[in-house]
Amino acid sequence: MKKYISGLAIALLALSACNVSKNIGTPKVALPDTFRNAAAAADTTSIAAVQWKNFFTDPTLQALIDSAIARNYDMQEAVKNIEASQLLFKQTKWNNVPQVDLNVAATIDRPSNNSLDGLSLAQYGVGSSAADDYTSNISLSWEADIWGKIRNKSKAALAQYLQTIEAKKAVQTSLVANVSQGYYNLLMLDEQIKIAQSNVRLNDSTLRIVKLQYNSGQVTSLAVEQTAAQLQAAQQLIPQFEQNIAIQEDALSILAGKLPGSITRTGVLDQFEVPANLSAGVPSALLTNRPDVKSAELAVVESDANVAVNKAAMYPALRITASGGTDAFRASDWFSIPSSLFGIAAASIAQPLLDHKELSTQYKVAQVNREKSVLEFKQSVLNAAGEVSDALVKIEKLKEQQQIAANRVATLDRATQNANLLFKNGMATYLEVITAQSNVLQSQLELATIKRDELSAVSDLYRSLGGGWR
Repeated sequence: MKKYISGLAIALLALSACNVSKNIGTPKVALPDTFRNAAAAADTTSIAAVQWKNFFTDPTLQALIDSAIARNYDMQEAVKNIEASQLLFKQTKWNNVPQVDLNVAATIDRPSNNSLDGLSLAQYGVGSSAADDYTSNISLSWEADIWGKIRNKSKAALAQYLQTIEAKKAVQTSLVANVSQGYYNLLMLDEQIKIAQSNVRLNDSTLRIVKLQYNSGQVTSLAVEQTAAQLQAAQQLIPQFEQNIAIQEDALSILAGKLPGSITRTGVLDQFEVPANLSAGVPSALLTNRPDVKSAELAVVESDANVAVNKAAMYPALRITASGGTDAFRASDWFSIPSSLFGIAAASIAQPLLDHKELSTQYKVAQVNREKSVLEFKQSVLNAAGEVSDALVKIEKLKEQQQIAANRVATLDRATQNANLLFKNGMATYLEVITAQSNVLQSQLELATIKRDELSAVSDLYRSLGGGWR
């Protein structure tokens, strides 16, 4: 019998290098040679390769991003997830090490005098009142990794650990983009409140002239009321912008891991220009640059390993156990060497039978989960390519809009100046003046919004390409 068991054990061990489940590898995703809306360029290097401090050069913005990376609670939580996953991954390295236990026990058994144990004890002169047993031993248990179950568990744990690293990178890329976009929005609000204040002064000057004309009988009270209403409309914008500025400052402070408060800034919106060269690189670079895409790829690796683990659970397991130590029924003989020494060694092969259906179901579920992870990976690649394409077209079209809006502002500025001159000389009505002033106010506010949107689109392109974690 021992020969048969030994032969089967050797045969099983010979299969230890085999894998019960085929590794599917990284799924193939069809990607174009270039992004849609990308300008034709010989440079295949993506701006994602640029460190964020070299991409965002404003000192105030850099300080905010630095603070966010160091103090933001989402970022700190991501770091803790890495620490926890790293500990679990290190633990898997011990899966191949035999389990070793130290046991020390002392028992007293008081059998019945009429029982077989009691009669046996009396026969050997031990006495039937009680039977003592003093044992100390070291036991060892080890399961041979024949089907790669332990190896694939380690592979899954490594993939989980690497996913937490990619998750941290993804949090950082989002933080860098969100802080920069929030900062650009704050500068836009600064510009808009200046525009509103300037328009208030302009409308106030017009109102004084209209009042003089009213007092001299040149216009009716309707002119005064409409001009005053135009002034009040401009005045109403100021507290609205002040509110938005405070809310945006609070949001940026929280992103930076600080209590809500004011943010000192030295720059203005007009100082920021869209870089002339915004190379998107090649779409295939998304697989390595985008942390969320890389995480989805690692999820496929993890689910692939789980399929192998569940498949291996359906196959026979070879376990080797051994135990050795001292045993005596008298305490005085407990550590009498070598007479109290004992040793046991055994090898067993266990094949699941009744629970095979449950294991088979778990294996099939693992296969379905692997298919889901493949779909999620492919979807993440498509989403990434779509985000890049969207950002590129935004930058292109917002640039065109900015040029048109700037020309419109210049035209309306001239129209307002001409209307004021004609009005003072009695050649234009007050309605033409307040209409011109209203138009220039709205056009200037829109130009500031377009400039903010353009800068935000650049940040979005940088993030969508996978920039910000370097």
